[in-house]
Amino acid sequence: MMSKSHRAIGASLLFALLCSCGNQESVTSRADVLRRGLSGEPSSLDPAAAADNFSTEVLRDLYEGLTAESPTGEIVPGVAMSWTVDSSGRKYTFKLRPDARWSNGMPVRAQNFVAAWRRVVDPKQGSPVADDFRFLTGAQSIIEGRSAVTDLGVFAPSDDILIVTLEQPVPYFLQLLTHSAAYPIFTEASTRSHDPGRSITNGPFSLASWSPSTALWLTRNERYWDRGNVHIARVEYQFISDENAQYARFRAGQLDLTDTVPPNAVGQLRIEHSQELSIAPFLATAYYGLNLAKPPFRGNLKLRQALAMAIDRKKIVTALGAGQAEAFGFVPTATWNYSSQSWPWKNLGDDARIAEARRLYAEAGYSSGKPLHLRLLFNSNAGIKSTAIIVAAMWKEVLNVDTALTDEEYRVFLESRHDKSRWDVLRLGWTADYNDASNFLDAFRQHSENNDEEYANTAFDALIADASQTADPQRRRAILETSEATMLADYPVIPLYFFVSKRLVKTYVKGFQPNAMNHVYSKSLSVSPNKP
Repeated sequence: MMSKSHRAIGASLLFALLCSCGNQESVTSRADVLRRGLSGEPSSLDPAAAADNFSTEVLRDLYEGLTAESPTGEIVPGVAMSWTVDSSGRKYTFKLRPDARWSNGMPVRAQNFVAAWRRVVDPKQGSPVADDFRFLTGAQSIIEGRSAVTDLGVFAPSDDILIVTLEQPVPYFLQLLTHSAAYPIFTEASTRSHDPGRSITNGPFSLASWSPSTALWLTRNERYWDRGNVHIARVEYQFISDENAQYARFRAGQLDLTDTVPPNAVGQLRIEHSQELSIAPFLATAYYGLNLAKPPFRGNLKLRQALAMAIDRKKIVTALGAGQAEAFGFVPTATWNYSSQSWPWKNLGDDARIAEARRLYAEAGYSSGKPLHLRLLFNSNAGIKSTAIIVAAMWKEVLNVDTALTDEEYRVFLESRHDKSRWDVLRLGWTADYNDASNFLDAFRQHSENNDEEYANTAFDALIADASQTADPQRRRAILETSEATMLADYPVIPLYFFVSKRLVKTYVKGFQPNAMNHVYSKSLSVSPNKP
């Protein structure tokens, strides 16, 4: 999610002129408007269809689940004012607040959650987030088409009581309920619609307008139960994939908050604008997925390991320049109740690492005279592209690999990633939906919707299944650590680095706090009356 060039400044001026016309004039001038940069356009504002970070960023403003997050990431009541858990840890009873309202004024009822969750697991919907609900009673059987959606363990005995039953205790369940997959719906039609006149949501904001490829606008939901603590009247999300363009708009006063910072600007900003710069670790991993469905990677473990070892991660994080941590494993180090695993060669010196990569490459059947040819696919973004260029150069220098680079606009990329005839290596990033190691490792289960690599290891799947049935936190931790080590030994992916959140925040924006999930709710923010 990053940059392009100086021509974006011209685009910024054009955007400013467009926004000064007609009914958008007040949007960019009033102090109660928050202008946010977004590094890509949302693919959907349907909670059951959204699986990308840009969509979920906006959905957090539009909807609210049973639970919510404080600015620092703690779980707090949302639509549910209270809840109880039985002694087995498998049955939750939620009491909905009586003043929860949809944007059309209708009350939010327990049945709205039942309908929403049944829709997510319904195989006819093909929801990319259905897997998040597989721990609910009956969910896995429904997802696989063996049971009816009415068998799902979610019930509404009355308008204000919701009962949820689980297959086994899930320690992060209350946090999972803050994810967009768990939001309620008014009707399926209102949820699918991107028309402000038909969209009905229950969060602190409502959809006001959407200009494709440019921006979308939200307006405060005056029916929201906690509207007294919502201090922003309008939120403007500007779609800017170029991080240099975001920086230019921020400096020109056209953005109040960015979601990224150009690497080459970090050093100067730390010195001259430290009050506006926020850099903090969060739970996300940048990595390359390898296409295991066909040669050259299918059945060639030594080749996969050679490519992983040929990469100097120090050079990558130095080029990115914002404090990212080198990744020799997949689960970030800050993950709750977990010790991150890593490849055993992590601490090899450069000469020994390169020598071993070359030995494996030769044993895999390749050489300088018989080089490997790869296609690396990634979404259009300057930082992602510069990393790809660096990695391709390393592969060329160390192993004489020829790598063809293809970058695509984000929405196109989301479609292309599913066509395995188009790539050998795929640039991906995994951002935690909840703070638990299973959220990272579940993606590698054989039938996971997120298993782009088509990784298949029955021992790994058995470990993940065992962990999901284990209530003891220490035993569960050990099982998950073993599962990560098992996956890493198979090299289906090549982790590159663990992310840090990088944002620029105007000093007149109050309430901003970085957190491990990198979630910034517009509801938590306010704009000082002294805004220039």
